[in-house]
Amino acid sequence: MNSDELRQFATRRLKARRDFWNYCGVWLGVSIIVVAIWLLATPGAYFWPIFPIGGMGIAAFFIGLDAYGPNRRFITEEDIDNEVARITRSNPRGGGN
Repeated sequence: MNSDELRQFATRRLKARRDFWNYCGVWLGVSIIVVAIWLLATPGAYFWPIFPIGGMGIAAFFIGLDAYGPNRRFITEEDIDNEVARITRSNPRGGGN
């Protein structure tokens, strides 16, 4: 991997991390708004804001995995060569079906 590819990879990784924290801020803001609406409109009733808060929490989990998860490594030439070898072993004719 040359220095330009490495810089592009680092840039994508930093952007994913920044986007994760931006999303967390939006999640917090939306959570506050829906809880305020619940308090003003139907205090003491069923806590319906759990659904948008929970849904956004699931999305935050996957965005966090993308930003900080275990698969955040770059693809090497060896990885590409291994995949090409695996494909050619599974389809010896090298063509379509």
